Amino acid sequence: MTIATIRHLAIRCAVAAFMASQISAVRCETVSVTIDNFTFAPAQLTVKVGSTVTWTNHDDIPHTVVSAGKFKSKTLDTDDSYSFTFATAGDYKYFCSLHPHMTGTIKVE
Repeated sequence: MTIATIRHLAIRCAVAAFMASQISAVRCETVSVTIDNFTFAPAQLTVKVGSTVTWTNHDDIPHTVVSAGKFKSKTLDTDDSYSFTFATAGDYKYFCSLHPHMTGTIKVE
């Protein structure tokens, strides 16, 4: 091997090691939202990109979780859950399509 080839391989190894350390440093959360008594709790939440939010219905009646054009759950009966992973930063307002007064916001950073 030439010195240029060895340097090139050393640089590639250093870059690969750096990238691996950055990937393992990214921590994605799993966050829970409870649906109960016609409310989402917490109603406002801040998470990091890549985080998964799981809504679980503890009410005695069905609910949905809908963010127009972004995500939509099926109708959730008692103890049913719906999860969504947020891949893009932004503010996500959501509501229950069966009870539109039920609202919440997820801020993704």
